[in-house]
Amino acid sequence: MDKRQRLKVAVQKSGRLTDNSLDLLVRCGLKYSRGKDQLMCYGENMPLDVLFVRDDDIPDLVQEDVCDLGIVGLNVVEEKRLALQARGNAALFEQIQLLDFGRCRLAIAAPDEASYASCSDLQGKRIATTYPHTLTRFLRERQVQAEVVTLSGAVEIAPRLGRADYICDLVSSGSTLLANRLREVETVLESQAMIIRTPVPLPDEKQEWVRRLSLRIDGVQQVKESKYIMLHAPRSALAEIKRLLPGSESPTVIPLESCEDKVAVHAVCRETVFWETLESLKSAGASAVLVLPVEKMLA
Repeated sequence: MDKRQRLKVAVQKSGRLTDNSLDLLVRCGLKYSRGKDQLMCYGENMPLDVLFVRDDDIPDLVQEDVCDLGIVGLNVVEEKRLALQARGNAALFEQIQLLDFGRCRLAIAAPDEASYASCSDLQGKRIATTYPHTLTRFLRERQVQAEVVTLSGAVEIAPRLGRADYICDLVSSGSTLLANRLREVETVLESQAMIIRTPVPLPDEKQEWVRRLSLRIDGVQQVKESKYIMLHAPRSALAEIKRLLPGSESPTVIPLESCEDKVAVHAVCRETVFWETLESLKSAGASAVLVLPVEKMLA
């Protein structure tokens, strides 16, 4: 295939989205080759190449049509969109699909020793962040006048260095805040990974692969927590068995050879299957219960 017809996907070079992004593409069928320290990997069985870049650069690379698609956090997309808006420009990249990883939040945190009751306590204070435009919008919407101190990194130590009274940074587990004697007081933005695409119309071949990739991603995400359950059950217990199967729509019921009073039940359960679930099924009369992972599914 002509190199111009190969999809180029921008992915975070290193960070919290890198492994999940690559794992998603692999689960969608991609086999790739990548040399040590190379900033690009080439799809061997799909016309798709992955570029490894700084996450802050992904919206620009997609908007400028250097890459066709980008996997990036909503926090980065929103900050870039607001930055362009502040300069009188519109964000041209298109947000096409949310992904089920990279969940975190942009939050304001206060030192443990500082009292905090509401947003009004931010009035006249200094807040350090690497997301100045998103934070500025948050403060403006709440009519709070505060000084936004823009830093390129190490935001969490700004209060101890005397550079700020509060910080605004990404939070997932909260362990970094705890280690720096900070506590979360306000949520500015809920974020997760997403796919953005170039504003430039794609050739038919590329567009078809974007469609297929999107379909495969849906199939992978639908079954992330799903399990395939097979069991035997008395016919008289079918109603209770169906009720106990978590997140199952309509299980398949199969007659058992030479056993009129029992059937086999097969079901895809879209919710987590706990040991308690299996114990409840057994108590209801189920036997020979087998739980298998579901790798992919197209609805």
